[in-house]
Amino acid sequence: MKPGRIKSILLAMLLAFSLPALANEAAPKQALPNADDPVIEQRMVNLAEDLRCLVCQNESLAGSHAELAEDLRREIRAQMKAGKDDKQVIAYLTERYGDFVLYRPPFKPETWLLWLGPVLFLGIGGGAWVMTLRRRRAAPVAPVDEKRRAAAAQLLEEK
Repeated sequence: MKPGRIKSILLAMLLAFSLPALANEAAPKQALPNADDPVIEQRMVNLAEDLRCLVCQNESLAGSHAELAEDLRREIRAQMKAGKDDKQVIAYLTERYGDFVLYRPPFKPETWLLWLGPVLFLGIGGGAWVMTLRRRRAAPVAPVDEKRRAAAAQLLEEK
């Protein structure tokens, strides 16, 4: 074997064995629960699973590591300790941040397009597909003249 080939094999092996260790280092850590009151903590986690992180946007508030998410979880805990129920906490968050904070926004005029948009686009796509099929069926089929038929037969015979 050539010396350059041995170096590249050793480098590839080193990289292959070090990647799992590097992956464990780079893996995000779970948000640690605040164990002051386990009942409130469990309520907060259950509620935060249904709320969107305003920074990450595709991550729940419970799983996010953003500073704003930590602040919101702290605020939720404080409101729960103050005796507010889940609906009151959600009302507070939606009043402050809008329906965007909810993974399942309510069905109201401002969110009709959000809820009905997929059905609308599916209907438009289905209608376009049906119209295309009808036009194809209605289109006259041009007869093949004898010259083209002979040319095609000749091409087939050559092979």
